[in-house]
Amino acid sequence: MYASPIRPRPTGELCETAHPKLPGVDLLPLPFILLSALIFGLLVGSFTNVLIWRLPRGENISFPPSHCPNCDHALAPRDLVPVLSWLSLRGKCRYCAAPIKPRYPVIELISGVAYALIAYFYPPALYGLGTLGLTLFFTILLAGSAIDLDTYTIPDELTLPGVGLGLGFAALAGSGLAAGGLPNFAEALAGALTGAGLLMTIDLIGSWVLRRFRERQYPDAPIGHQQIALALLVGAWAGPLWGMGAALLSAAVNAGTRRVVRIPELLTLGGALLSLALGVNLGRDPLELVNGGLQGAGAAALIAGLYWWIQYAWIQKGTGQTEAEEDAPFDPSAMGFGDVKLAGAIGAFLGVSGVLVSVGVAVFAGAILGAAQMLLKAENRLKFGPYLAIGAVVAMLWGDAVVGWYRGLLGL
Repeated sequence: MYASPIRPRPTGELCETAHPKLPGVDLLPLPFILLSALIFGLLVGSFTNVLIWRLPRGENISFPPSHCPNCDHALAPRDLVPVLSWLSLRGKCRYCAAPIKPRYPVIELISGVAYALIAYFYPPALYGLGTLGLTLFFTILLAGSAIDLDTYTIPDELTLPGVGLGLGFAALAGSGLAAGGLPNFAEALAGALTGAGLLMTIDLIGSWVLRRFRERQYPDAPIGHQQIALALLVGAWAGPLWGMGAALLSAAVNAGTRRVVRIPELLTLGGALLSLALGVNLGRDPLELVNGGLQGAGAAALIAGLYWWIQYAWIQKGTGQTEAEEDAPFDPSAMGFGDVKLAGAIGAFLGVSGVLVSVGVAVFAGAILGAAQMLLKAENRLKFGPYLAIGAVVAMLWGDAVVGWYRGLLGL
């Protein structure tokens, strides 16, 4: 599957004519729509703060009810009004006077403004559930970014369900319930696999370079980086489905033998890098090779992520071995696996072109920050998740303009 253009959307005065409205839905006044979206976004922003606090700590997001983290006193409804409660309390807990971080109202404001922007670019009367899908997508981006800034991790509870949500809303795209604004299912699937595969390939090759082209000391079992690298190679030549099948076969061998049956990275990664040159000489389309390899690696990466998410949850709840698992030795990594899964979610919601724009904007923004950090001699550990999120927002709201500008720059 090749990159598809970001789906066009009507804006401004064209909203009522460029796209048929949903059956039985009247177009509401724009100010009312934006105000409603703003209020809804503020309320969701309050819940987003719950996700940001509780998910990294492994806490239930619905029980116990909202309470002060300092004195554990349950919060009354008057304490939970977005932004206004924080202002009226002057940033302190009503019950113990402990300071409340300004981040809480900031997250609520960002959520509210973003929901209003999404409603402006994707009016609900025209896009139906597509608008709802994009607002949920933004909440995933916002919560994931804030958690990444705090912990250098992006919880699987956000990214992997995010992939499923993106594919689910895409399946509704042609049903009249989500009329436009989102890719169709085939485009969403291609976007999810390409996004995850692109960042996974960067991680595989970058980590190989960091190890000075030596083999991994601590390979995952039964499925992990070795199987993903195999999927990259096989997918380039035989397509994503065969790449995913090769990864699953290797994982089955590992599970059956109860040990790691090594696949040399000189063969998989080295072979993948040579595939472009060999493919051109053999008359293969280089874009087809890249596309097949990335999507094969993306499929294997998302399957591995799902496996380890389930496995981690089982260890945490069933045996209490979580700390030992986290303290286990590991090989150096060029990119976090959470970023890979987040890119998969972005692709599921925005398609191939959308995820490529997202990654491009993220790399550009990250390069600027990296240069600034070098000049200021600050920490050089980059939290890439927030930049991916910024890129995704740019792609969601202005992606077609970015693609048009880039094509014009190339004279296409």
